Amino acid sequence: MDLINRVHQHFSAGIELKTQALPTLSPLIVKAGEMMASCLQQQHKILTCGNGGSAEQAQHFSSEMLNRFEKERRGLAAIALTTDSSALTSIANDYAFLHVFSRQINALGQHDDVLLTISTSGDSPNIIKAIETAHNQNMPVILLSGRNGGKAASQLKSSDIEIRVPSQSTARIQEIHLLVIHCLCDLIDHILFG
Repeated sequence: MDLINRVHQHFSAGIELKTQALPTLSPLIVKAGEMMASCLQQQHKILTCGNGGSAEQAQHFSSEMLNRFEKERRGLAAIALTTDSSALTSIANDYAFLHVFSRQINALGQHDDVLLTISTSGDSPNIIKAIETAHNQNMPVILLSGRNGGKAASQLKSSDIEIRVPSQSTARIQEIHLLVIHCLCDLIDHILFG
């Protein structure tokens, strides 16, 4: 197979998955966007976390909130729990990597803040612990997941929202997670600022 065909296959797989996932995911994305907009309207904040590529996506979401997405507006309260290297390394060193997000949620999270967790597998122990801690803080959770949702999905309450990409491919899941994040940013801006 030549290299052009390999690239075409990636594009085709991405397009096919987006088309397949749209009817199932769009109502969940709207519900999550409404939850986040309501949180921000009530002067609460959104905390985000993930590992690896999902950490980058958590930071991407947070930066779109703090700065702006596609329209000029005031900054919105969002904190990526993946960015403070001193906090991350001290927690990992003094306790365990399992607690790198939960300790921060315990310190920063308040009742009715929202936790946005991102995990392609749903099986990251520190994400599972983050969800548990958010629930203890009376924070609703939005989980962006893939595959079968993993252990994180089984930990969600009925008031939480899971946006699960129906794929086994990490690359395809991450591609749709980024699209979901952009949809959420757009919905939040539209709901709050018209």
